[in-house]
Amino acid sequence: MTTPAAGARVFQGKRIWAMSRDAFLTAASLIATHEEAFAPELVIGLARGGVPLAQETARILGIPAVEVRARHNVSDLVGIQATGEVEVDEATLHAAAAAVRRVLVVDDICGSGATLQAVTTLLADAGVEARTAVLCRNDGARFPSLDTWVWPVADWVAFPWEAPPPPDSTPLPLPRHVHTAQETP
Repeated sequence: MTTPAAGARVFQGKRIWAMSRDAFLTAASLIATHEEAFAPELVIGLARGGVPLAQETARILGIPAVEVRARHNVSDLVGIQATGEVEVDEATLHAAAAAVRRVLVVDDICGSGATLQAVTTLLADAGVEARTAVLCRNDGARFPSLDTWVWPVADWVAFPWEAPPPPDSTPLPLPRHVHTAQETP
């Protein structure tokens, strides 16, 4: 499936955020706790960046996690805009969601919103209720169905499972709460 971009990422160019392992684990716990009321039966992690969050969130919730390839970026280079086109492994997505009614779709960041839009549209077409959660929401994201995120950002984020960030990176603070769609104007 190919979908046009839902927005454009915002890069102020002031810093590169560095997410520590402790910040990630705290954020995953906050997301899992917040989404527990939805009672998801499965966590879908969008490969590559959403897989660590899916695994940790699913572990906390005591439910399975599955990886689904959904690619929007042409490169992992700092500051690169996404292509505007999304490729989703539909066969894996449909197989994973075939026996469930509620899923939590997670990713590392909502940059424009196009990847989450493509995946949740496919799930809705299959009759599956989905909520979405990410670690970071870029200020350029225009995805109206993003339910939960931890950090709003306007610069590049280096995640703990990626190559080490430059030494002058700015550490993301330990989170205390999640943000929700109800807070967004």
